[in-house]
Amino acid sequence: MNPVYGFEYKNRYFAVYMSYVGAPACVADIEDTTSIINTDKYVVFGGSGCLNKEIARGKVMVPTEAYRDEGTSYHYAPASDYIKIQNADVVANFMETVGLPYVKGKTWTTDAVHRETRSNFEKRKADGCISVEMECAAVQAVCDYRKLNAYFFFTCGDLLDAPKWNERIEKNQVKHTQHDAGHFDIALELACYIAE
Repeated sequence: MNPVYGFEYKNRYFAVYMSYVGAPACVADIEDTTSIINTDKYVVFGGSGCLNKEIARGKVMVPTEAYRDEGTSYHYAPASDYIKIQNADVVANFMETVGLPYVKGKTWTTDAVHRETRSNFEKRKADGCISVEMECAAVQAVCDYRKLNAYFFFTCGDLLDAPKWNERIEKNQVKHTQHDAGHFDIALELACYIAE
């Protein structure tokens, strides 16, 4: 597990850690941190691939359901195609309260990053998915199972909805990243919002 850091902000105590990538590792981090951090709330944020070319790069995406194309969630929740993201409306209300533009929609969670094939992409897009990532379904499943609350938002990065993969790198952006300090700031303010 990566180190967990604690700090005070706006007269509240918060803990933060950078999770490993992928559903099994991310869920293991949550399982491990429940013995270290006295909380039932996890703010989960990061980059995602975009399945709709109309969604601008860098746009905040709030998932409402996650398509379960990974294995970890099935160890925590009964089999189904989708798992409901319990706190999507809370996150959307926060975004509206602070005036951050966002889009809500389904996400596709897969642990096979190199199998985001044209065929799989087209199925997920036709089903209403707007993003693809590697952890959401499993994190929601473990949180439901452990009676924890997860609050998700993603940042739209690379584009699958194009004739060929479009990395959509911006000027001065570190290659292969979709994060910046602003995303942490959003997560921290969201943590304050849900702590009230």
